[in-house]
Amino acid sequence: MASDPKTHIFEEVAKHNKTKDCWLIISGKVYDVTPFMEDHPGGDEVLLSATGKDATNDFEDVGHSDSAREMMDKYYIGEIDMATVPLKRSYIAPQQPAYNPDKTPEFVIKILQFVVPLLILGLAFAVRHYTKEKLE
Repeated sequence: MASDPKTHIFEEVAKHNKTKDCWLIISGKVYDVTPFMEDHPGGDEVLLSATGKDATNDFEDVGHSDSAREMMDKYYIGEIDMATVPLKRSYIAPQQPAYNPDKTPEFVIKILQFVVPLLILGLAFAVRHYTKEKLE
């Protein structure tokens, strides 16, 4: 893309989303925070949740101290090409089973739950009636 090796595209940065390889985008800059994962006061989960997007708002909402902002300099690895950053994180809906209009398995189970007790009750009455006639 750009000839400057310190300009990264979003797709490249988004691939670095693991504990042993974590890059963040904050205020148009790219940071490799992999060495800081164990030392981060909020834990590595906080940093991992900020991967794959522009984490500027996440960073600013926490209210980091001046010393934390100064510490960022040693993790700086370049700029992000803002034209490659999506405006919104795309939502991928979970896969859902195919629509089953008659809901056959559920329908059969519900019918059986109703019919089987009736059959048992009917059988009990039949046995009771049969044994009562023999006794008389």
